Amino acid sequence: MSTTTDEGLPPGRETGRRPASDQGRPALTPAQARLRGQLAIGARSLSLGGHDDFNQGQVSARLPGSRTFQIKGALTGFDECRPEDVVPADVDPDAPPHRLAPPELALHQAVYEARPDVNAVVHSHAPHTLVFGATDLTVRPVSHDGAYFEERLPRFTLTSNTILDIATGRAVADALGGAPALLLRNHGGLVVGKSLKHAVVLAHLLERACRLQLMAEAVPGGYHSSSAADVEAKREFIYGDLAVRSYWEHSVRGVLRTWPEAVAW
Repeated sequence: MSTTTDEGLPPGRETGRRPASDQGRPALTPAQARLRGQLAIGARSLSLGGHDDFNQGQVSARLPGSRTFQIKGALTGFDECRPEDVVPADVDPDAPPHRLAPPELALHQAVYEARPDVNAVVHSHAPHTLVFGATDLTVRPVSHDGAYFEERLPRFTLTSNTILDIATGRAVADALGGAPALLLRNHGGLVVGKSLKHAVVLAHLLERACRLQLMAEAVPGGYHSSSAADVEAKREFIYGDLAVRSYWEHSVRGVLRTWPEAVAW
């Protein structure tokens, strides 16, 4: 299957809007350049966590309060993303997209539009998250990871197709509401965070929570899960901001061990 249209554009870019390029755009500020590097590292971390599906899936982030954001380009996978593969985008769905913006750009635009508290978005087809979303199971606190998402992991069931337009993107954002993550039935997962660190770490947590619960569901005789008091305590201590920062730093070290060149990003 080709990764471009007859016009040389990523699938989904064949719209009436003329795609934009970097030419004529303002130079990146130092903060934006650092964000691109962090996005590339976040993408590589997602690859190590099992989120690869060829060049599909995206990770994006913005500086707090900004109406623009940066997103992994359409033609590179999580496992090969470099800072130069990250492209600029606008929250405004009527703005001309970069020629290498991914087809599901509208998904990210809709989330940023609806959630001013969100500064990073991960969408992937991680296998256990995808399979869990295809069931009617609700996430339970089988593990620490599951405790984080209990009663705040809705499902989007309107379509299982690629999110190609802003109307569908807004429907996804409505289904997400104020939750940290969403299951896209027969499609994958959507994870948001107040920072790139939070979104990437939570994407790893969601995949692990789904994997461990699917394992537990296969055990004859049922299984136990954490109490409400334990769930609250875990969220406060295990997934507080300091803890999330340490998990991100651990993830970065894993990326640097695998791809030493990333130290320059």
